[in-house]
Amino acid sequence: MLPPQEYPGSVSTVDQVQNLILDSTDFEEFLNELARFSAHQVAGGGDDALCGITLLRDRKAATIGWSSDSAREVDEIQYRLSQGPCLTAAQEEREVYVPDLFEEDRWGPDYATAVASHGLRSVLSVPFHLQGEAQAALNLYSDAPHKFDGDVAARARDFTRQISQALRMAVRFSLHADSATNLRATLESRTVIDMAIGIVMAQNRCNQETAVRILTDASSNGNVKLRDIATSLVRSVGGTASRTHFEEPGQQATG
Repeated sequence: MLPPQEYPGSVSTVDQVQNLILDSTDFEEFLNELARFSAHQVAGGGDDALCGITLLRDRKAATIGWSSDSAREVDEIQYRLSQGPCLTAAQEEREVYVPDLFEEDRWGPDYATAVASHGLRSVLSVPFHLQGEAQAALNLYSDAPHKFDGDVAARARDFTRQISQALRMAVRFSLHADSATNLRATLESRTVIDMAIGIVMAQNRCNQETAVRILTDASSNGNVKLRDIATSLVRSVGGTASRTHFEEPGQQATG
């Protein structure tokens, strides 16, 4: 965990989170720094706490930020069991508190026993409000029972409210980055296939429909992806590979 002096109290929480975004080199680094920052802000008084950030998207749950490896490990116990406070908090968008794992049975004996085996006694999960981007929760763990009573829970509630917008933006940028990567790959693939169709049309003096059929037949017969067939053809015409010529069945290859 980063020392308290790196999170000056004179700067607002929102400003500090914005600084984390600016200082982080990528999405993962920002989320891990956010988890460490969250653990410090909520625990307060120099106390230690474990913190994980759970994200639910496309029916899958994952810890996307963690203050330590131990925080990630205890989060993942819930994913294996498909139940637990952080999943409930994220799915139902409500605060879930476990004052003492030794007296907890809401998710059956397996969950409480597994988390307590890590030396932990209390858990607090507070939902973020991402307004449709995804579902998420801040998960806090302590080795002391009733750690998150009273003022600590109120501090966690206020903290997640303040940083929900920052997390929502981070998730949105991540989704857009993934979409942009996929779109770029699709466009590149589409471009090379279109070029290959044009080459086949010129080589065989045929229309577009026939050229597409020639390429798809070559792909099926050779058990090769259409994009790879197209790339090979485009490269051959450019002189960067051995010459390739696709033609209609029954035609004589020319060159």
